[in-house]
Amino acid sequence: MRSMLTAIKILLVEDSPDDVLLTEEALRHGRMANGLKVVGDGEEALDFLHQRGKHAAEPRPDLVLLDLNLPKLNGLEVLKEMKQTARLRTLPVVVLTTSTVERDVLRAYDRHVNAYVTKPLNVDEFIGVVRSIERFFLETVRLPRMRTVPTF
Repeated sequence: MRSMLTAIKILLVEDSPDDVLLTEEALRHGRMANGLKVVGDGEEALDFLHQRGKHAAEPRPDLVLLDLNLPKLNGLEVLKEMKQTARLRTLPVVVLTTSTVERDVLRAYDRHVNAYVTKPLNVDEFIGVVRSIERFFLETVRLPRMRTVPTF
């Protein structure tokens, strides 16, 4: 289990201001100190992850919360590029979306997502889901801390 003072860097890729606020609220009252960065579309997510442009100085996140329904590039396209890029491949990704379409679930897991979570419509349930993700990925599992790809 991680120390309660360990700061975890989370990238939230979400275009809905309401969902951003709810996620921020859930994490603010969580049990860990989290650094949350938010981007609003798929292209900006890839710029952030590849540390390009205005995101050149941003550190790599420890966890990505990824919506599927994004402008410019959708979440599945972002996920596909992440999992095809050696230095991003091990970065844990949780799809957090309104889509309940089975095809989306299958396509996300086919692209090696770590978890697919459907956003509840109820505010309290939404906050509970985000807190569950936080507890599981930030307190229970061990996240990779490698910043570069190992060479053999």
